[in-house]
Amino acid sequence: MLSSLQESPEIVAAVSEEKTLSVFKLIVDGGLGGQIIIGILFVLLAVSLYIYFERFFAIKAASKVDRNFMNQIKDYVSNGKLEAADALCKKTNSPTARLIEKGISRIGKPLDDINKAIENAGKLEVYQLEKNVSVIATIAGAAPMIGFLGTVIGMIVAIHEIANAGGQIDIKLLSDGLYTAMTTTVAGLIVGIIAYISFNHIVVRTDKVMYQMEAKTVEFLDLLNEPV
Repeated sequence: MLSSLQESPEIVAAVSEEKTLSVFKLIVDGGLGGQIIIGILFVLLAVSLYIYFERFFAIKAASKVDRNFMNQIKDYVSNGKLEAADALCKKTNSPTARLIEKGISRIGKPLDDINKAIENAGKLEVYQLEKNVSVIATIAGAAPMIGFLGTVIGMIVAIHEIANAGGQIDIKLLSDGLYTAMTTTVAGLIVGIIAYISFNHIVVRTDKVMYQMEAKTVEFLDLLNEPV
């Protein structure tokens, strides 16, 4: 009884040492296969975050339109000052201004032709807003699968160690394979979740800009359709 009590501090120390195992040591102990998978996932995370922030700030800038912009356009068009309206659109760096500029350049032609020209220009603007966003969606789907690939590799390593040990199961021998399996799975899910949330947030913000573009162009077409 006394001997067990005397040994208990060593056991507690060993348990505490195991609990303080760092994430870095888990990756290192995961073997070469696990390190390669973690490295790939880290690169994918960096790519998705770069695209997310680049698109976020680009879309944020595209959504900023002066509240008086359309009022000025209405005044210029109503008074026949098309050159001034065109200059204002060129001065305003936004997708909405570029669509209105395209419409102003077609004034004098049938309304259907103006509408078609604005629609075509709108498709190009949407394409620019959504540039590289599909890469984030691909990472969101691929990252968990890459993590699961690490899991399969870890299980193969574990089974290989058992076979080399002559069928004797030793946790020490299995540790590398188990580390690879667990760390890559968690890393893949984390990267996938971050990329998925980033993708959906960008899509929502893009939809808001598209709605703004559509509302302003409809307002412009209504202006052209007003009786003189």
